[in-house]
Amino acid sequence: MDHRVDQRIIDLYDEFTHGKLSRREFLNRLARLVGGTSAGFAVLPFLENDYTSQIVAPDDDRLNVSQAEWDADGTRVTGYLARLKGGERRPGVIVIHENRGLNPHIQDVTRRMALEGFLALAPDMLSPLGGTPSDETSAREMLRSLEPEETLVRLAAAVPFLAGHPESTGKVGAVGFCWGGGYANQLAAAGTSLAASVPYYGRQLPAEEVHKITAPLLLQYAGLDERINAGIADYEAALKANNKMYEIYTYEGANHAFNNDTNPARYNKEAAELAWSRTIAFLKKYLAS
Repeated sequence: MDHRVDQRIIDLYDEFTHGKLSRREFLNRLARLVGGTSAGFAVLPFLENDYTSQIVAPDDDRLNVSQAEWDADGTRVTGYLARLKGGERRPGVIVIHENRGLNPHIQDVTRRMALEGFLALAPDMLSPLGGTPSDETSAREMLRSLEPEETLVRLAAAVPFLAGHPESTGKVGAVGFCWGGGYANQLAAAGTSLAASVPYYGRQLPAEEVHKITAPLLLQYAGLDERINAGIADYEAALKANNKMYEIYTYEGANHAFNNDTNPARYNKEAAELAWSRTIAFLKKYLAS
């Protein structure tokens, strides 16, 4: 089957993964779109993530990988920490996962960030609930149960933790995807020492919260992502009105989650590679010692 999927199907799956549809309703509507239940199940592998191949292997011998943990107002939070071997001090980058939790794809992205020369930490925001499960539907349901203010406190606590790590220069940035992109926006306004933030297709801050932003932003959006893009104009107007430092790029023809190379329907190689190069340049600029 061709890996390209009808945009209506991608949009339907987006509704499902962001909590607007039950799995039963999603499958029923998918079947109607593609001409039957069997055809619907045949399309599913092109919509769901496939972790069988990764860009940077988990056992890459250039890297040290370990579990990290920190306290967030009395709550223990854990994460996936990756860095180049050698023990040199490096700027830190917090990698904030999508609405599927700390899965193999986000671990892979964290290793990629480590190979770029950063001390890379991916918090598992489900660790206070026992950790990210392998079943993605369960992970999404668990994430929806989190209290947003508590979640931001737990994420914000990762900034001083990473800044104080023995292999850190003390400078910390963030990059977040989808659900994590929204939190990458929030983290920039959370009153931490965060020095830069890169939200990928993340929900924007309300205009009345923009004055709290203290970190430069690199905002990355997908041209076909109508749900998230509806908030761009108001956000940019508020950023300008509050004299905030930001860059903004929209990748035409790309879908929400275009960076996720484990998802055949959404991944856009050209957009992902360009966005990644801009991300690394931006973080290196603002996290320089």
